[in-house]
Amino acid sequence: MPRGDKSAYTDKQKRKAEHIEEGYESRGVPEKEAERRAWATVNRSSGGGKKSGSGRGKKENKAPARKGGRKGGQASAARPKAARSRSAKKAAATRAKKSGRKSTARKSASRKSTSRKKAARR
Repeated sequence: MPRGDKSAYTDKQKRKAEHIEEGYESRGVPEKEAERRAWATVNRSSGGGKKSGSGRGKKENKAPARKGGRKGGQASAARPKAARSRSAKKAAATRAKKSGRKSTARKSASRKSTSRKKAARR
């Protein structure tokens, strides 16, 4: 088997590597580097290609996948509170827009404008 041959990997491992690679490419990582990182992540989590035989399976290590999330959290925590809050409100509004309902941030803003209109009429 030549070096770099992926025939020993399961379909699930191949799908996982492809998905990870797409994520890296969408963030601007070059194609070859994205592929290398993707397979490194799959190898780290599953221990490489799977061999057949009873009792040869091992639990998957989820730590490499969680690592990125933790790093992102640290970056977020370093930002000022106002920036995090603004970002959270924007995300909530986007989720609300996609689900087809008003966000709580926009609801409170519309309530304020309604109460101002009422006060102006009095």
